Amino acid sequence: MIAFDRACSLVERALTGSLRSDVVAELSQPADLRKALLRLRDGMRTHEWAGSGGAISLDRVVRDYDRATRQEGFHVLNDWDGKADTVNDDSIPVDVLNFIVNQRGDERSDPAAVSILLDYYFLHVLALLALRVWDDGRADANLDRLNDLLGELQGPNGSGHKFSADAETLILIATSHFELKERGYHALLERVRTLNDDHQTRIAAGHAVSMGCHLRFGFEATYARDTVVMRDDNVADYPWLCFSLATLMKAYARGDRRDAVVECLLNGLSADARAFVGEPPASLSTCEAERTGFRDTFARHREELLARFEPYRPSEQAYSPLSFFFNFSHNVLKGTVVDALLRGKPWGLTFNDLLTAHARGGSSEDSQEMLATTLMGYARSAPDKIRGRLMPVIVYDPAAGRQAFGITVRKLRE
Repeated sequence: MIAFDRACSLVERALTGSLRSDVVAELSQPADLRKALLRLRDGMRTHEWAGSGGAISLDRVVRDYDRATRQEGFHVLNDWDGKADTVNDDSIPVDVLNFIVNQRGDERSDPAAVSILLDYYFLHVLALLALRVWDDGRADANLDRLNDLLGELQGPNGSGHKFSADAETLILIATSHFELKERGYHALLERVRTLNDDHQTRIAAGHAVSMGCHLRFGFEATYARDTVVMRDDNVADYPWLCFSLATLMKAYARGDRRDAVVECLLNGLSADARAFVGEPPASLSTCEAERTGFRDTFARHREELLARFEPYRPSEQAYSPLSFFFNFSHNVLKGTVVDALLRGKPWGLTFNDLLTAHARGGSSEDSQEMLATTLMGYARSAPDKIRGRLMPVIVYDPAAGRQAFGITVRKLRE
């Protein structure tokens, strides 16, 4: 395969120069949006891009890296079709592009939509690279470089749409698809444990909150409030949640970023607090030492943490990620992109902004709550069938958030 450093250099050329603006300008020349997007789709499928500074081919990088990552158990670029029980042929950015063609194809060409979709394509290239940072033995340095590239993607040369706060979150986005065989998650977790403390803590923060939202959704919708069934069906998720909580607990004990760590701990524990402070389920059998370390450290700080949790009790007056429930993280990101494309205006909120109660956005029309409720509206208009019932897969419900907070605190006091 092309070396990781060389792959990053190719992507860097595409992100730092005028290539993206050149592509958008050239593709936006047709009078109708359909023609512009179909030409953009050709580039997404061939991974060939040309601008005033020359042509860049990412075909070999994408195909070789995607092949290697699939062999490890992850389909970073392609989503699962639950109705057909197979992986989609087209990539996720192409799937979204096809949807927009159907919705807006007859409209006049829209450079903003072309630009957002192009950035969404490059986001997936970066997500694919995020799972290859270990290939040359320089994982920490490679993650730092990906953070720089992510900054370029979301900088002034792009669409203005925000996707992710850091490259560590790209690992979450890349692996939050349904995988028929979950063989890759354990090996990936072992690789994550080799990173330095800062990178591990960032990964833990994103995973703790997103898994809290994901498992709370599953508890209500998929498992009919049956904790045992939820534990048995998430043997890949529970070790990741255990790693995340244990890593965040260590950071708290060190005094690192305590306010942010407290919020992440609360949300992660809201998934199934008793599993980590009480009798462990079988799904945690492979990480008992880590779970015990978390439990003992948490016990030493219990009263202090419970007091620090209280300001994060959900209310009707402020946004809370404890009120946010969803099936998969990448669907939340995809929904945000789709809404931006339908309204022709990028969102200035990242996926990470939906995982914190700290205010983001400049107005109520660009706030976390507005985005969360907008996504819920789409999910309600196209519900999935779960246990024979049609259900939205993204929900924002402050009442359910308050209930989750109360149950979590009660379990932690037992």
